Amino acid sequence: MLLYVIRHGDPIYNPDSLTEKGKIQAEALAKRLAVHGFDRIFSSPLLRARQTAQPTCDLLGITYTVEDWTSEDLAYCDFSMIMPDGSRRWCFDQQTTLLKNDDTLQLGENWHQCPCFAGYDLKKGYDRIIEGSDDFLERLGYRREGSIYKILRSNNERVAVFCHQGFGLTWMSHLLQIPPHIFWSSFDITHTGFSIFQFSNYADGYTSPKCLCFSDTSHLYKEGLDLKYNNE
Repeated sequence: MLLYVIRHGDPIYNPDSLTEKGKIQAEALAKRLAVHGFDRIFSSPLLRARQTAQPTCDLLGITYTVEDWTSEDLAYCDFSMIMPDGSRRWCFDQQTTLLKNDDTLQLGENWHQCPCFAGYDLKKGYDRIIEGSDDFLERLGYRREGSIYKILRSNNERVAVFCHQGFGLTWMSHLLQIPPHIFWSSFDITHTGFSIFQFSNYADGYTSPKCLCFSDTSHLYKEGLDLKYNNE
């Protein structure tokens, strides 16, 4: 199975939707993704993700299925915190060396004890995403057993999930078994960037996802669109 994790296009957060730029990005993305197509398409319930998925669905004649557990609203509730300046922002929206340094590298599964997360129960939100991921992947034929997956049935489908930055980064950290504070401080995904994870159907009946590409925006380049990363 190839699992595509795709961030939405350039957004308007309130009211939730895409900008005109985001809609053009979504159209460019659809042309790229339609080259090989998908067998199944899933989306966050939020409008900006669904609007990004729709052009791909239209080209392929597929209807997306909403997965509520991928909502960025839920992820923001789980992983936002009050910063020293009084603003509420993502917990990973901090100087990267606060998340990743000689001391925090040793935390491993105790990542949530990172000093810069003090006073917040981030593990509860992480466990929620793990639970949603386990249910989702088992429906696709892969049951997690610790850090690897038992192949319940060989799946050779291409599967797309249109979602968000905060949720997507957190989910991908789990898929790759990289502690989230290390992943958050090391990687980012941009508007309509897509990442591909391969679940190889090994003969011994077990697999683990491998990242084949990360936040690919070749579709924007091909269409001559703005290549700014998250508008910066």
